[in-house]
Amino acid sequence: MQASIEHALDRMVAAWNAGDARAYADQFTEHATYVIFAGSTSIGREAIRRDHEPVLSRFQKGSRMRVSVTNVRYIGDDVALVLTEGGVGTGRRVPLDKVQSFVFRRQSDGGWLCEAFQNTKKHRLMMWLFARSTRETAPTLQPH
Repeated sequence: MQASIEHALDRMVAAWNAGDARAYADQFTEHATYVIFAGSTSIGREAIRRDHEPVLSRFQKGSRMRVSVTNVRYIGDDVALVLTEGGVGTGRRVPLDKVQSFVFRRQSDGGWLCEAFQNTKKHRLMMWLFARSTRETAPTLQPH
């Protein structure tokens, strides 16, 4: 089942990398919620498409998305909570400078679409301070 989730993420990444806002939005359910790291929200597939058209055609034109799955947890047979590290950039190596939470829902055709997405920018200093204050080992501060 995890391979199916990773395939859904691969489609999302491919659509972003192609600069295709419609194909990107098609990876989300009709009523999906989408929250970016700055706090802006898009509600619904059409809003996700509309909001990503200027992103992919101007602001992030030519950028590449990189995603690495860190955790998948299934809530029943049709819902998966997915945690990733990811990033978007134009350089040779796209940094994994954000953490994303996805809620994927299995569709009637057996495929998976994203129902909810939250993107959070990593703040290395805050991560280190939190780890230090809780007496856990501080996270590695090396770039990915």
